[in-house]
Amino acid sequence: MSSSNTYTENDRPVQAWCDPDRLHVLLADGRELTTPLWWYPRLANATPAQRNNIELMLDGVHWPDVDEDLSIRGMLRGWKYPDAKAPADAA
Repeated sequence: MSSSNTYTENDRPVQAWCDPDRLHVLLADGRELTTPLWWYPRLANATPAQRNNIELMLDGVHWPDVDEDLSIRGMLRGWKYPDAKAPADAA
């Protein structure tokens, strides 16, 4: 996002998908954000079909099947759920 913390057209998500370990979001300006799924416990615990039922929002991504919303701003800043545990720590 821009340094002024305001939304710009460049920050708009144009595509999003999950692989088994990561969330990927492609932004309008060509940047690709990639974050670990374990940062988002609802997504990490969802089925692949639930994770890939994605709705793009103006400034984020929504998963209706698991009632999850993530903002581009949060992903750019490295925000994760406070109770999220890395796989090695979760065992």
